[in-house]
Amino acid sequence: MAQINKPSDYFNTVLYTGNGSTQSITGVGFQPDWVWIKYRNTTENNETYDAVRGVTKAIFTDSTSAEVTQSAGLTSFNSDGFTLGNRTNVNDNSGSFVSWNWLGANGTASNTDGSITSTVSANTTSGFSIVKWSGSGANATIGHSLNSTPKMVITKSLGSSAWAVYNENLGNTKVLFLDTTAGESANVAYWNNTSPTSTVFSVGTDSAVNHSGNDMIAYCFAEKKGFSKFGSYTGNGDTNNAPFIYTGFKPAMIIVKNTTGNNWGIFDNKRSPNNVVTDLLLPNSNAANDGNTNPRIDMLSNGFKPRTNDGLENPSAEVIYMAFAESPFVTSTGIPTTAR
Repeated sequence: MAQINKPSDYFNTVLYTGNGSTQSITGVGFQPDWVWIKYRNTTENNETYDAVRGVTKAIFTDSTSAEVTQSAGLTSFNSDGFTLGNRTNVNDNSGSFVSWNWLGANGTASNTDGSITSTVSANTTSGFSIVKWSGSGANATIGHSLNSTPKMVITKSLGSSAWAVYNENLGNTKVLFLDTTAGESANVAYWNNTSPTSTVFSVGTDSAVNHSGNDMIAYCFAEKKGFSKFGSYTGNGDTNNAPFIYTGFKPAMIIVKNTTGNNWGIFDNKRSPNNVVTDLLLPNSNAANDGNTNPRIDMLSNGFKPRTNDGLENPSAEVIYMAFAESPFVTSTGIPTTAR
């Protein structure tokens, strides 16, 4: 497997200040295909846009609500970022914002690998694809175009529905929900008890994964050396001796979820550029940034380590995680990364 030596070519976090008018956000380093924005210092939804659904089309990770058109939201994807209108949720005057940005294909293609034809923007190098299809309400397979097996799949109906999450470590009989604190649930109606393959992922009959007559969206992630890691660990509730989680790179972003029930937690290297990380946002909640002085995790040169006994990062239970790299532990040229 070829290693990605410059992860920021495929994923990057950008902080910006709103101006209450229109502005172009730059510094992403590429033209993003999925942009996830959160107002950091006040209560507002996690708002996401992608190039497959199109500009101005917003869905919210902390809500079951249907896709809405926000004409003053994200209005274009640009070569080094994106342009915003004057929508308060993404560009309030003097507001502090974070955007997490992923590169797809900067274009779409039709995929007929599954029983339902899908429209896909896929980046096989970084293992990320955006997939859209029309729900049938029956067991089906959907082509993802990654040419490798996804370890995480996040789906939502563009009508009203929950956000269903597949994780390889939980297996194809269980589901988590990005928009709630709920723990894992076993139900054949989500993944049809069938694991993804290098060409397709399976969906069942639940409206969150295959709502009859509704357009559906999925964000698919395959693991790539030096860039991404998707796994699980067992916490121990011990502040001083919490587990170390090896990723093989210095993380730029980490998302964790206690599988028995708690908030999802999201950390990044821009809001918290130094250890110990204290800045926390919640994908399932519209709450403002938790930027207090309570230690939460350390982002290390080759992984991360919880620094708390909190039930979010370090419960006495299984925690799933997804992580994206700032830099690989050792590049393919033999250059090691440094700690924060």
